[in-house]
Amino acid sequence: MEKYKVTSPILFLIFNRPEQTYKVFEQIRKVRPEKLFIAGDGPRENKDGEALLCEKARQIVSLVDWDCEVKTLFREENLGCKYAVSSAISWFFDQVEEGIVLEDDCLPQNDFFYFCDVLLEKYRFDSRIMHIGGTNFHKDMKWGDASYYFSNTSNVWGWASWKRAWKMYDVELSQYNGIDTAPYFYSIFNSTIIAETWAKKIKELQENKIDTWDYQWTIAVMLNNGLTIVPNTNLISNIGFGINATHTVTTSSEAANMKVGPIGEITHPGIILAEKAADLVVLNREFNVKKQKRKKIIRTFKFWKK
Repeated sequence: MEKYKVTSPILFLIFNRPEQTYKVFEQIRKVRPEKLFIAGDGPRENKDGEALLCEKARQIVSLVDWDCEVKTLFREENLGCKYAVSSAISWFFDQVEEGIVLEDDCLPQNDFFYFCDVLLEKYRFDSRIMHIGGTNFHKDMKWGDASYYFSNTSNVWGWASWKRAWKMYDVELSQYNGIDTAPYFYSIFNSTIIAETWAKKIKELQENKIDTWDYQWTIAVMLNNGLTIVPNTNLISNIGFGINATHTVTTSSEAANMKVGPIGEITHPGIILAEKAADLVVLNREFNVKKQKRKKIIRTFKFWKK
């Protein structure tokens, strides 16, 4: 859909990578949103030259050459990944009922915008659905016969959602203080290791050992019994892997610069249930479950030898 014009508002999250920012902006420019929100964190004081890079990235505002309402949220000081991104998304959903969120390293295939528009409308009032993703990590494997499947987990490399869903978000995860969440994760995934890993993530996030915002969103979806949508064709290529990235630093990663494809005519699943097997494929790889199982067996063996 090369000539497609997006109908949903877009939030564009930028920081200190003007080259990637420009590439993603060019894809946004092609679909000409009527409402474009641009948010950028401030430069870090201990990073030489970062102020200039942030300023260059912010200059994309001057490149908006179509009829568009542009709003900006440019921080003077650096808030860090956790607070800069989460507060920008809250700022966005304070002003719109639904919309698309893109970071400066998430290069969308043109059909991504069409995919989001269609599904934002279809599931607008279905509280079971909380997240529409654009990334598929299964390469050539397809789950079901439709254009997308449902999942219990979420990925934020290009996504869309509604204000009604974002209200469930808690950046501090304070509502889980003193709660053993592992049994709840186990009820979702039927895996002790995955359940314990997610419960550990909650504690690490609460103790500020991880500077991020997206785990909290995935946790909000899972522990509110929500579902996410995953396209059966990958629609986003992450172009941000490298030494200057916050988290995605390994350029040899299989997730770097993944191939994208067209979604075509969108067909919908007949049944709204999570594809548990698809989730386990991704989580087993992300959490290295096989390695954790081996470690657990070794620890148990050593204990019984005592």
